[in-house]
Amino acid sequence: MQVRYSGMVQGVGFRYTARSVAAGYDVTGFVRNLPDGGVELVAEGSKDELEAFRKAIREAGLGHFIRHEDIAWQEAGNAFRGFEIVR
Repeated sequence: MQVRYSGMVQGVGFRYTARSVAAGYDVTGFVRNLPDGGVELVAEGSKDELEAFRKAIREAGLGHFIRHEDIAWQEAGNAFRGFEIVR
């Protein structure tokens, strides 16, 4: 799952919150700031876990910062170990 978040999503602890929330789910991947002011989140796991993780990010206090989510689904490549913040 690749999600591009737009809104006031930089400078509000978005990446750190997403990493913290990820610890409660069976997901791997990364989150990073984008030059256009958005945030990109890439995660692998079962579809149910990924959907629950995405919902939990909104419910962790970030929902009111998010104006829009662009979600793309792809086949997992098992490319990640853990969930981290990429700078």
